[in-house]
Amino acid sequence: MTAPDAGRGIWNGEETGTFGLPLDSFRILHVSTGNVCRSPITERLTRHALADRLGDPLWGGLIVESAGTWGHEGAPMEANAETVLADFGADASGFVGRELLDDHVIRADLVLTATRDHRAQVISMGHSAGLRTFTLKEFTRLVKAIDPATLPPLEDGMVARARALVRAAAALRGWLLAPTAEADEVYDPYGAPLTFFRSIGDEINQALDPVVTALTGVPART
Repeated sequence: MTAPDAGRGIWNGEETGTFGLPLDSFRILHVSTGNVCRSPITERLTRHALADRLGDPLWGGLIVESAGTWGHEGAPMEANAETVLADFGADASGFVGRELLDDHVIRADLVLTATRDHRAQVISMGHSAGLRTFTLKEFTRLVKAIDPATLPPLEDGMVARARALVRAAAALRGWLLAPTAEADEVYDPYGAPLTFFRSIGDEINQALDPVVTALTGVPART
């Protein structure tokens, strides 16, 4: 196993352990197909939202990454994806595509996928991934049903809060089903015009908002 690429995560820069990561960290892995459109957008919007809520991009012990089930290893993200990120004021620089590997799943505390097929592929890799793998929209739906008062207080740290959030979402999964199968999907904009990329970016951003609010305890700035 190799250390993660520099600059791909968000953490507080304190004492580190295995792979050079913080001793108390929580890794979020976003997964799509090629790792050049949806998952890069989701990765960078997550990082941008965390920095916006917390006022510091190197805080909280959260590490945010992405990979693709058929990832274009070493590829840049699509130009339209970069434009979408710029629309939100998010940083697209330095991104490098990755193919999803066992190590990525093993090290992830939460895997958020673009579609149900991606979720199934992650779970099929094993590593007890079932209870920590959701589609993005599925996780959003479950998080909305969780009372923030039942989560550890922010004083206990964001990592403890994040782990409790995943456990609570997993417990709700069988009780709070999607209204339709399509409700949990983020469709692939690859090869589509910029207008469709922007609609997917809006969709992802809206799905991320309740998740980041639950993680940080801080609502989005209006």
